[in-house]
Amino acid sequence: MVDASLQSPHQVVIVGGGFGGLYAAKALRRAPVQVTLVDKRNFHLFQPLLYQVATGALSPADIASPIRAVIGSHKNAKVLLSEVVDIDPKQQKLMLRDEEDINYDTLIVATGVSHHYFGNDQWQGMAPGLKTVEDALEIRRRIFTAFEAAEKEPDPEKRRAWLTFVIVGGGPTGVELAGAIAELAYKTLRDEFQSINTAEAKVLLLEGMERILPPYPPELSAEAEVSLGKLGVTVRTKTMVTDIVDNIVTVRQGENLEKIPARTILWAAGVKASAMGKVLAERTGAKLDRAGRVIVEPDLSVPGHDKIFVIGDLANFTHQNERPLPGIAPVAMQEGEYVAKLIQKRLKGNSLPPFNYIDAGSLAVIGRNAAVVNLNFARFSGFIAWLVWVFVHIYYLVEFDNKLVVMIQWAWNYFTRKSGARLITDTVLQQKIEANHNGNGNVPVDIAIKSQLKVEA
Repeated sequence: MVDASLQSPHQVVIVGGGFGGLYAAKALRRAPVQVTLVDKRNFHLFQPLLYQVATGALSPADIASPIRAVIGSHKNAKVLLSEVVDIDPKQQKLMLRDEEDINYDTLIVATGVSHHYFGNDQWQGMAPGLKTVEDALEIRRRIFTAFEAAEKEPDPEKRRAWLTFVIVGGGPTGVELAGAIAELAYKTLRDEFQSINTAEAKVLLLEGMERILPPYPPELSAEAEVSLGKLGVTVRTKTMVTDIVDNIVTVRQGENLEKIPARTILWAAGVKASAMGKVLAERTGAKLDRAGRVIVEPDLSVPGHDKIFVIGDLANFTHQNERPLPGIAPVAMQEGEYVAKLIQKRLKGNSLPPFNYIDAGSLAVIGRNAAVVNLNFARFSGFIAWLVWVFVHIYYLVEFDNKLVVMIQWAWNYFTRKSGARLITDTVLQQKIEANHNGNGNVPVDIAIKSQLKVEA
């Protein structure tokens, strides 16, 4: 009989430091396992508040926590800054970029999703999405550059294009972006320019379906549209984008085509799975949905591979309802904690019932004192909903210093209507503005953003 004390601990490898991966690692803190968390970024990002970085309300460091600061003190955990490029399920091995392979006994994949342009990837440079810190800083640069360029533009038609902001996609991200940009234009920046009236800005929110916030109850979608209208946002539903080229968005509504000149176009219309979805499909035979997400078993494992789990936005879980669970933070958190508990049960020779998501509700902010909340047992909007949104987001920030900083920053912004992180951090901004004025079109997408997480902290 082998002495259990001589056996190496069960090796749990987690790929991805988002909500799912981080909550799984935290839930395994006292388990008799060795946890290795692999991520190509050294920080966990609180994505629900990325739009506030993009609109200058918060700095990147306010919503990011170093992964080592969160789980590095766990005696059974280590963090690897690297990227997984392949997997060998038979050998239970992960291949890392430019590093030695690592072995696992249990693998948890939580690498999330990225932007989806529905076959029009050429739009990405002209209409960035919002998934990373770099995305947020680039969007912020474009928003505030637009006002600066409009201030210097003598031609009325070109000035209108600079002051036109188009957001494609009426989900929570699109609604939040549209509301925040409207507040900037009509409130925060109103008295800060001399040659332009920022209140003349036009904020358009385009949604292809019949209403914005499609997953929400219809009455809350209607409330959200009314609140956006009060802020000055023009909401256009049943409107499809058919082309984006040369700072012109072509849209179709019914049989009508319209071209909208706009210098700032932002994408919030869809997501696709990370590359790990395809890798898992090729190596395990797992099936993928149309967005590239892995269709998982009731216990979140990959079919035929009970040692591999997929959680968070990368997982397509349809066992609770006919529709997949939404790609939101609470789903990923609960999935991470479930898999961690299941691993501990298995080590004792036991199991767990299938995963069951407990839906505490959904919420989206529209602007100052305006939000919509669906708590399942109650639905409401307005100031009370906004307070709920504020406290929920403060609560789910990972570190205490983030909670404190964001709370203070929000209080200051609320009472002063000033956003302190409205920095344009690109060192070649002037050349870009001049290039645009000379008719060279969009900013080159291959110019790297020079700012770092702590640049404004």
